[in-house]
Amino acid sequence: MIVEALKKIATLCAFCSAIQSVTALDAPAPLDAVSVPAQSAVAGSASSLAPASSWKPAWFTDAGLTVKESYDDNVFMSGVSQGSVPVGTTTLKDQSSYITTVSPKAGFNVASSLDAGSNLELLAFTYAPDFVMYHSLPSENYDAHRLILAVKGKDGEFSYKVDSTVVYVDASRVAPAYPGNLFNAWATINAFQRREQLNDRSALTLQYDMDRWFIRPGATVAYYGMMTEIKDPGLSTTPSGYQNYCTRYDVNGGADIGYMFSRDMAATAGYRYGSQGQEQYSFAPYSSPSDYQRLLLGVEGNPFKWLNVGVVGGPDFRAYEGDSSGHISPLNNLHPVTHYGEAVLTATMTPEDMLTFKFKQFQFVSCLGEKPYFDSSYALGYGRKITDRLRLDLGARLLEADYTVGNLSACARDDLEYIFSAGLHFAFTAHFAADFAYSAALGRNAQDYIVNSQNRDFNSQEVSLAFQARF
Repeated sequence: MIVEALKKIATLCAFCSAIQSVTALDAPAPLDAVSVPAQSAVAGSASSLAPASSWKPAWFTDAGLTVKESYDDNVFMSGVSQGSVPVGTTTLKDQSSYITTVSPKAGFNVASSLDAGSNLELLAFTYAPDFVMYHSLPSENYDAHRLILAVKGKDGEFSYKVDSTVVYVDASRVAPAYPGNLFNAWATINAFQRREQLNDRSALTLQYDMDRWFIRPGATVAYYGMMTEIKDPGLSTTPSGYQNYCTRYDVNGGADIGYMFSRDMAATAGYRYGSQGQEQYSFAPYSSPSDYQRLLLGVEGNPFKWLNVGVVGGPDFRAYEGDSSGHISPLNNLHPVTHYGEAVLTATMTPEDMLTFKFKQFQFVSCLGEKPYFDSSYALGYGRKITDRLRLDLGARLLEADYTVGNLSACARDDLEYIFSAGLHFAFTAHFAADFAYSAALGRNAQDYIVNSQNRDFNSQEVSLAFQARF
């Protein structure tokens, strides 16, 4: 495994050398990011390594390598005992593995190389792959090739911003099988990230400022193109509990109108029109594509010097596709009114202490097809700079996948996942650092009147040690 990783690094180095005069890419990982091992829950807790290096030209902004060794004691996040699964099948519970992750990175910002009169402030590209090897479970190995584009510019009162992350996951096309269809939703959501797929998450934002008022049109795209094999569960050759992962997307556009009621705070009112799509299987008549409209109110800015706030929310009006000769809606109400909410709060309590809270709720289409679900996430993170070289990160998250919005009783579930994490970051020098991290994930059933509800519960722990070099 290590030899294979070294060969990949050598190939990558040759590739990077060949493209130094062209471009590559960088930005945050997307929602449903393919980097499965736990990361710091503290926003803004980036590595303290100095990015500058004398041998690099100014436009070559980032060059680095991270090697991580970790151990996961329940890779498939299953809590199902052997006695609960069909005869002749094997439960996935407590299947463990040591994991090697090799993550090189090359980033470029060519904005400064363009005409000095250009209004372009940022034109950054990054190539940031992950090569991941599960030593005891080779079926879970994957290579995630991540290309990231970030563009930012301003011309007088007009400004614009583009963020785009495209990820191709080179991995197994065969999905995992949870015998008897006994699993927690977050277990199978985690497992799909280690399957072959092509993802795109992009956002375009424009803004025109007018004294205290501003208008901000924009559009976002989230596309998850799954390439795993689709297997009819009615066939005797299909493993019990095989997970059919569907292609799905969410695209929307609209605008906000904002008013600066103080120098550092603004109120916004916005509208979004969007569409969510979900692949329909040939062997099942159910799927839940929809169009939606959202009316949003929000506040953003700095009410205090130490606090940054961004909150937006409002009603979500749905229009689901009705029944036809080849399609049956899994919802009784084709025009439900739900809600959308999102918030990020960052408190810099002292120069050494940072506290963050993130929240999001929205209705989306399931990665297993057929029906929609209500997705909720809450994350609290704390970062403490102990010394100039040592930093502590603590985090807690609560995730909920509520599938009770549909009328398919066989698919009814409301699953929770609690995640607790702790990490230490130590910078040996300006260009070399180490991270030690621990995380525990607890899956729990939240739906009433479920027989043997423990089959939806799991416990999983992961510990890791990573070394980072930035040149």
